[in-house]
Amino acid sequence: MSSLKTAFSGYVRYKGRAGHWAFLLHRITGLGTLLFLTIHIVDTSFVYFAPQLYEHAIALYRNPLFMAGEILLVFSLIYHGVNGLRITIFDLWKPEWWEIHDERKSVLLTLIVAIVLWLPAAAIMGYKLLEYGFGFFGG
Repeated sequence: MSSLKTAFSGYVRYKGRAGHWAFLLHRITGLGTLLFLTIHIVDTSFVYFAPQLYEHAIALYRNPLFMAGEILLVFSLIYHGVNGLRITIFDLWKPEWWEIHDERKSVLLTLIVAIVLWLPAAAIMGYKLLEYGFGFFGG
């Protein structure tokens, strides 16, 4: 347990710049994606093993808090994928881009691309959240 505490405190205390923040965001979005997949597999298995629990899970997912979480989940998936492509390009084809100046530009570009790809989905999902979650727009 002490090694986990040491690793976590190192993440928090390290004063890295763009590369460090990209690393942390990549880890956090990866864990978010893993959590979603685990929950999705478990609740989907309820269809066969416990149909009444599946209906309860679906009702929970219609809660505005879960709907907001889904919007963050979409960002997690997009950012994790785009940053993974950045890392792959750097490792396989352009290792010279690991220089600090190029890395900073690529981290910013990765974040911008992820946000641009995420905004249309966030807008649609946000509209549905307001419509069905809070009753706006006649929902």
